Amino acid sequence: MVLGTPAPFVSAFVDAIDEAIRAHSPHYGLSTMQRAWLAFCVTAVLVTNSICWARFERASLGRYSLAALSWMFRHSKLPWDELLVASVRVILRHYGLHSGSLVIDDTDNKRSKSAYTLAYLYKLHDKESGGYVWGQSLVFLVLVTPTISLPVGFAFSQPAPELSAWDKKDKALKKQGVPKKPRPSQPPANPLYPTKQALALSLLAQFKTQHPACKVHCITADALYGTAPFVDGASAMFGGMQNTSHIRSNQKVRLHTREQNVYAYFATHPGTPHPIRIRGGEEMVAIVGSARLYVCAHKTKRFVVALKYEGEETSRSLIASDLTWRTLDIVQGQTLRWLVEVFIQDWKSYEGWSQLTKQPGVEGARKSVILSLLVDHALFVHPDQHAQLTHNLPAYTVGSLRAHVQVECLVAVVKHLVSSEAPQEQLHRFTHALHQGFAFGRSKKHMIQRQLGRLGPTTSLKYRAEEVMRNMPALSS
Repeated sequence: MVLGTPAPFVSAFVDAIDEAIRAHSPHYGLSTMQRAWLAFCVTAVLVTNSICWARFERASLGRYSLAALSWMFRHSKLPWDELLVASVRVILRHYGLHSGSLVIDDTDNKRSKSAYTLAYLYKLHDKESGGYVWGQSLVFLVLVTPTISLPVGFAFSQPAPELSAWDKKDKALKKQGVPKKPRPSQPPANPLYPTKQALALSLLAQFKTQHPACKVHCITADALYGTAPFVDGASAMFGGMQNTSHIRSNQKVRLHTREQNVYAYFATHPGTPHPIRIRGGEEMVAIVGSARLYVCAHKTKRFVVALKYEGEETSRSLIASDLTWRTLDIVQGQTLRWLVEVFIQDWKSYEGWSQLTKQPGVEGARKSVILSLLVDHALFVHPDQHAQLTHNLPAYTVGSLRAHVQVECLVAVVKHLVSSEAPQEQLHRFTHALHQGFAFGRSKKHMIQRQLGRLGPTTSLKYRAEEVMRNMPALSS
């Protein structure tokens, strides 16, 4: 695709970010050049679906050079830490949003084995193959409002080297049948490598500080964040806010003096069918059972819910920190967790970072993610998307909006050619730049200009082959 100038709605969005930054930190505004660079990069990510300076240069037909774009990314003193915060403020103010639910999830992104210059790389467990792959892992915080769902924070996750070494050795000893007591104990936590639960708590604290006027209804996460420190910490952070997550079916619970696992308890206390509205849309019938039980690992009472939808063989188990909520309200709130997975899928498919991003170093990793998330936010102020949302109509998908932006950029280039004073001359220059930007590549599939080698018999070896065949011993039958 071809890109002439930044999309108008993106330029307006960047100007709004600059105003939001200056309103809170007058000394950290964006210069004219920084605003122009940022608007171009956000538009280029939408057009090329990558964060790659070479692709940006080709899309602009050489108008923006690779070296200049890379230099601005590396050395320009943009307030990167303020960009995402200001962008969230712009979107919330744009749609008049004052409340929502916070959803937490993490995702892995595979990388090449030779990508050693990228930051936060480690061996990830591949669920599809059962083996391990080289990649990066991120924790996301997404705000789900009555109108839109938008990312408001992220953090890279990486395990401590000593913890990885201990885990590998512990698994090997466990496989050999060594009891737990003789095995080495787990090393203490390394503050330089916080866990995903600690990163999630940090993201929640940052959101509360950066957006104090936004009221949070509940916090939702999956089973990884169903630990007592996270559930209690996140709930206390927002003044006893409801915190829901999944727990394992073999988790020990206690009713009065009897201790058993969650699965065994709900096997003797089956639930009843209830209509559940999934994320406020489709209605489904689910078997729901609940009880306020003492969760042994948490050392306190939780609202424990067993949930099984139609067609499922086993039920899933949920816990909630606030015991005053109704059962169906807890279930309804937990269904919002799926929205963060939809965001992650859109982010990986259409917003550049996962497709082709090779910015080395810690700063390169963080800055490129921020740039990618600004793309997600910018689509909320697209004129067509804005019209849908303000008229209470279904929002357009990220993929269709990106395709629309590509067409808009191409049409803008054509309009510039047609309306110029010398269209023929402009067309000639445009065609020449187009051919230079999208030059032919040399194929390695064909053997032309290569040494194929001599493929054929050698006459002097004919007699040697006959001698070998004559002296070959006969096979016994």
